[in-house]
Amino acid sequence: MTITCVGWVDLFTRLNHRYTIVNSLHYCQVNKGLEIFAWCLMPSHLHLICSADHGMLLSDIMRDFKKFTSKQLIQSIKDQPESRSEWLLDLFSKACDHLKRKQEYKVWQDGYHAEMIDTEKFLYQKLNYIHQNPVVDGIVDRPEDYRFSSARNYADLDSELDVFVLPKQFITYN
Repeated sequence: MTITCVGWVDLFTRLNHRYTIVNSLHYCQVNKGLEIFAWCLMPSHLHLICSADHGMLLSDIMRDFKKFTSKQLIQSIKDQPESRSEWLLDLFSKACDHLKRKQEYKVWQDGYHAEMIDTEKFLYQKLNYIHQNPVVDGIVDRPEDYRFSSARNYADLDSELDVFVLPKQFITYN
């Protein structure tokens, strides 16, 4: 699944915003039954290969995750001013103009782009795509060099989140 900021704005260029996402994912793992197999936080979006455990619905977990992180990110923008604070708040405010329900800010695009993974081939295509994303964008030279990705887990390096590591025989970027 892919969750994207409104307007594809590069919100996650600041470390504090990245850790809002990492800490919230960790919370969902521990408290809401989110099982993560792969993830990568790009400047404007988050990729996940995940499922729900403990009788939870993945859609409920994602709804709560987006709602909570939206509030946290807006508060962080207000509390820790940066050069883009005014512009970001204005953008996230204008993203609410079309909404029927009264809302002050909208950080995430509606819904999320989810695809059902039903074959091993498709699973490893998505895993490789997710881990290659920062390489393709020129952020790093190797997937495992990107701190905010499960490529580090798959390379047996320290990582920001624990994930369920899949068998490595079909990973093609190494």
